[in-house]
Amino acid sequence: MRPTKALVRLGAILHNLETAYRYAPGSKIMAVIKANAYGHGAVEVARALQSYDASTVPAFAVAFFDEAVQLRDAGISRPILVLQGTTSEADVIEASEKDFWLVLNNPLQVDRVLRSDTKRRLRVWIKIDTGMHRLGLDEADLENTLQALRALPNVQNEMVLCTHLACADELNNPLTRQQVERLRSCAAKFKLPMSIANSAGIIAWPESHADWNRPGYMLYGNSPMGTFGGNTKDLVAAMTMSSQVMAIREISAGEGVGYGHDWVASKRSRIGVISIGYADGYPRHAPNGTPVLVNGQRVPLAGRVSMDMLSIDLTGFDDVKIGDPVELWGESLSVDEVASFAGTIGYEILGGLTGRVPITYLP
Repeated sequence: MRPTKALVRLGAILHNLETAYRYAPGSKIMAVIKANAYGHGAVEVARALQSYDASTVPAFAVAFFDEAVQLRDAGISRPILVLQGTTSEADVIEASEKDFWLVLNNPLQVDRVLRSDTKRRLRVWIKIDTGMHRLGLDEADLENTLQALRALPNVQNEMVLCTHLACADELNNPLTRQQVERLRSCAAKFKLPMSIANSAGIIAWPESHADWNRPGYMLYGNSPMGTFGGNTKDLVAAMTMSSQVMAIREISAGEGVGYGHDWVASKRSRIGVISIGYADGYPRHAPNGTPVLVNGQRVPLAGRVSMDMLSIDLTGFDDVKIGDPVELWGESLSVDEVASFAGTIGYEILGGLTGRVPITYLP
């Protein structure tokens, strides 16, 4: 049996949820479990969170309908917000039948709701483009949109205004404060509840805390600001990606390792091989020197990451032997640090994990 596996501590996710509440005690939390719960397993994470009182986890958010349907089919009964909204009239009917909340991101999605004849009343959120310039209605269209929606008998009165922060991970960027002020102005004018803060907003921008906050990346114990070294204060990494040393060999000075011989020994060296590669989701572009932990000691990558394996420089680590444990990231080595070496972000690594690596869940 291949030793490579991911260990997910569900208790760590609950701890991080409670941390989000401590940052913003006056807000309700919508747990974002899109992209397979950032690689942690959406169904298992949702089941764990649903086991807690609805006042703790009142609702979930996913990116699109397929993700929402997967959760309903698995028995998740709490409200699920579909962030990208509808792509067809059939989606509106399905949202009504399955109690999906809809984000209305553009006039066409608004029109689908206006034309619908659903048996159950729909719960909608209205997204305003306050500066991200990706999805969202223009502020100028909000009044007419609200009038039309409020006139419908099949739309619930509890509408929420929301937006998405473009630069919340940049602590000195004035755009975040401008976006917050714009949405707060709209909400005050039309007397509507709001949702603004993502993970970075929750941690770094108290003014973005509103009726609903939407933590995603931070739920899994990682820093939305890309900092590392124990992760952001008070967060606990939920996943540990681990394997074992599968081979060790000695090479002479001048000999190379792996495809393209990107790493060449400057002296007689000891090379270890680990059974994980880019087909598992480990970043292919992680360069020489990217750290892994072997027996708790930091050891650098040596050579190009291949599909199924990577190599490490064990020179000077004479006590390491075949079968010794390896941590690729987790409680002792942040995925954000690994990502920084690879020129990417931890979101991409976790979101790119494949089904090749089995996940074991702990309470």
